[in-house]
Amino acid sequence: METKLTRISEVAKSDPDMRFTSLVHLLDEENLKRCHHELPKGKATGVHGVTKEGYAAKLDENIQQLVTRLKKKAYRPVPVKRSYIEKPGSKKKRPLGIPDHEDKIIQRAITKILNAIYEQDFLDSSFGFRPNRNCHDALKILNVYLEKRKVNYVVDADIKGFFDHVDHKWMMTFLKHRIQDPNLLRIIERFLKGGYMEEGKYYVSDQGTPQGGIISPVLANVYLHYVLDLWFEEVVRKQCKGQAYIVRYADDWVCCFQYQQDAENFYESLIKRLRKFNLEIAEDKTNILPFGRFAEERSRREGQTKPPTFDFLGFTHYCGKSQKGTFRVKRKSSRKKVRAKLKSQKAWLKANRTMDIRLIMDRLYRSLQGYYNYYCITDNLKAVGDFLDEVKRLLFKWMNRRSQRKSFRWDKFSLFLQRYPLPKLRTKVNIYELRDELSYIL
Repeated sequence: METKLTRISEVAKSDPDMRFTSLVHLLDEENLKRCHHELPKGKATGVHGVTKEGYAAKLDENIQQLVTRLKKKAYRPVPVKRSYIEKPGSKKKRPLGIPDHEDKIIQRAITKILNAIYEQDFLDSSFGFRPNRNCHDALKILNVYLEKRKVNYVVDADIKGFFDHVDHKWMMTFLKHRIQDPNLLRIIERFLKGGYMEEGKYYVSDQGTPQGGIISPVLANVYLHYVLDLWFEEVVRKQCKGQAYIVRYADDWVCCFQYQQDAENFYESLIKRLRKFNLEIAEDKTNILPFGRFAEERSRREGQTKPPTFDFLGFTHYCGKSQKGTFRVKRKSSRKKVRAKLKSQKAWLKANRTMDIRLIMDRLYRSLQGYYNYYCITDNLKAVGDFLDEVKRLLFKWMNRRSQRKSFRWDKFSLFLQRYPLPKLRTKVNIYELRDELSYIL
């Protein structure tokens, strides 16, 4: 399959107008088995409760039957199982759709096909859920725009419930720009309209693409590629009198402008643009902010002590200065993300405080390592250090509640941390180091 996908990528790159008419044949037994093996173990199960191990018990038979249904056009995805997770900084919960294992296999195979085609079309401003791109790359590119370009205003925008309001008709229209295989399009449309199960009751899906599905990120990128990225590049930037840039990670994005009037015109046009595709801007989360090397001076003139800040990808961006006194963009962990993470750490420690202490410390060590890998970036070590202190306080509190007698005083707790040390703080990501394969963007 990899050879065929490479060929599809080459054709898609060489001919931007190429429409692929024969793709569904790639969903054969060999490729679907590979996709099964690539899926991670231990993940939440869908409506039928089938695990990867359970499906593998009769893998050849199951895959053969699946391919037969595909060829007969009888394959229909099982409704996803809806669950909810905490939404940082809000009392609301985010809905997740968990597909059945067999549907995960098909989704993974189709995602590979879509990536092979659309990676040639997606613009450099898009970073979310794409091969060889990540959140830190988006932050680095944004940092260059804010520090090195003529940026004085930032539009911090948010689409209200994007994944829940993706219009199915528009989605299929966008896909048909590149795909003319009716059999593959039928399967994708069935995923979109497959519905969901909640508390034993079936609900129809007339819009949206469920978060949690393997195929949802690439479909979201396709949708926003046509709705936002191309529009910004081909229309907005050409109408601006000054410089204008956009950095998007899935449905989280920031636009930068040289002139206030350009930012205001964009904001007004954005509302109309999203409405056309049945999307709505979250006005309480969307702002036009003065930001950049002249923002501090502008804030003083307007009677403000400090320039405004904005959040993007879990970091609060604010105007600062380097050791030489020149303008610099700095970042610290977003408060709502920190609070949410501390809340989850507290809940876990409380629920598992009687577990073997070695298992507790091993889990906490790995959790902190993951946190450091993301948040230990340039200028943010102090914020991560404060987070670590709070985690230690939680650990001290709940380890003292393993029994009716207190186990620790702070002096003994310090000795305990010497025996079971937590990972040390150090910068993991230098925001000023841009990988060679992304430097061409600038």
